[in-house]
Amino acid sequence: MNDSMTLRSDDPAVVSIIGRPNVGKSTLFNRLIGKRRAITDPTPGVTRDLLPERWYLAGNPVTLVDSGGVKMEGRTLDEMVSANSLSLLDRSDAIIFMMDCTEVTAEDQHLIEALRPYGDRLVLAVNKVDDPKREDLVWEFYGYGYERVVGISAAHGLGIDDLEEVLLGMLDFEEIEQAEEEEATVRLAIMGKPNTGKSTLANLLVGKQISLVSEIAGTTRDVVSGSFVHKGTTFSVLDTAGIRRRTRVDENVEYYSVNRAIRTIEEADVVFLVVDSAEGLADQDKKIAQLIVRRGKGVVIVLNKIDLLSGVPNELEAIKDRIRFLFPVLSFAPVMMISALEEKGIEPLLDTAWSLYRQLHRRVETSRLNEALGRWGQEYPPPRGKEGHFKVYYGTQVSTNPVNFLLFVNRTKGFPSSYLTYLTNRIRSELGFPRIPVEIDLKERKRSPSLNLRGPGPAPERVASASGRTGGKAVARRKGVKPGNKAAVEKARKRAIRQQRRKGGK
Repeated sequence: MNDSMTLRSDDPAVVSIIGRPNVGKSTLFNRLIGKRRAITDPTPGVTRDLLPERWYLAGNPVTLVDSGGVKMEGRTLDEMVSANSLSLLDRSDAIIFMMDCTEVTAEDQHLIEALRPYGDRLVLAVNKVDDPKREDLVWEFYGYGYERVVGISAAHGLGIDDLEEVLLGMLDFEEIEQAEEEEATVRLAIMGKPNTGKSTLANLLVGKQISLVSEIAGTTRDVVSGSFVHKGTTFSVLDTAGIRRRTRVDENVEYYSVNRAIRTIEEADVVFLVVDSAEGLADQDKKIAQLIVRRGKGVVIVLNKIDLLSGVPNELEAIKDRIRFLFPVLSFAPVMMISALEEKGIEPLLDTAWSLYRQLHRRVETSRLNEALGRWGQEYPPPRGKEGHFKVYYGTQVSTNPVNFLLFVNRTKGFPSSYLTYLTNRIRSELGFPRIPVEIDLKERKRSPSLNLRGPGPAPERVASASGRTGGKAVARRKGVKPGNKAAVEKARKRAIRQQRRKGGK
């Protein structure tokens, strides 16, 4: 299999996109993951490698894989691309077989037969149904004998909801989660500035020399990996190049090594940010930590080389306090003291990594979250803005690793960051995420169309019609006559009668 993509035993459900060249596979891939990850071009054969990406199907983590177009005949490269794409089939939990509604080629016919053994895991996505006149063409594809057929337009987003609904029915996420629990592998990335002892720690954990150890900064260039077992759990280790300030990175090799190290964050569950305890946390360490937190990964600040400290009483606590003071953004992250050279503090470090991994994969029931949101809102109501009080209606957890919550509110514009911080802290402290990053996204709950049509003002008063029913256009009521006015009118009438009598008497 191509080295650019390796499916691990602890990956979530794998959904692959298969088809001949130029049927819109990469367009669908980009549409589903919500970003331009794969290159799209009318030229057939642009995609060659297998492209995996994390995708959340109704909140469930999925590995979505784009593949190169399968050809019947071609040059050696085309044969390699085709073999690479077809190698996905046996490892896929669901297969999206894409065809073009406007034409069926010899490659399509070849794939139709080749994919029959996988029919129970396959949905036929008929693409380019971007015109109502083409909708009738979809019925013809039922004749190929596949149970699930969906018409879509990857370019315009039509039919994507139907495709996702079919995939949800095909995948059993409960079984997948149980499999992950049984075969859990904690992926550790060891990062930090050059010459802080990263490679020494990696070699110690794995039990053999996987990285060269030298006092020369920048000895490690590639991302070096290894694995070991601790208390029955498998850990994989990624030792990365030391990350220096960009202004100090001169060599092209080091430039690419640093960028590769930063990309390793995406592959890790927990990052060991190794710091020289004598030097303390530097500005470059802070930047690395921000990258880790932004991607929602667990992070442990590892203070290495404690064997070189002076031994002053409370020196370690003073170093910890200084780190907390200088970098409050990592106030939740655990700080561990070790000496990789003397093999001190390693077991508590690994126990902490396992604890973070468990928190990253923790899922909170929606009912429990909303009960907590209601209680927190009563204890500390959201503040008032220019247009009235902000409100949090309800929420749900949309993902694990990274842990992300979605809250539905009355207004997203100007929503107070201080209240988001309050909710984040309560989620951490009460729902089981005390030592990992927690992300909260806001979504505005739309009002009903009738309210939107009325606008922000109050609804017009509905008055009774002559038939006694309410409805129709609002009209103003006649202004009532005050009692005082009636008396004045009556006095004027009597005065006029008396004056008339006097004139008649004369």
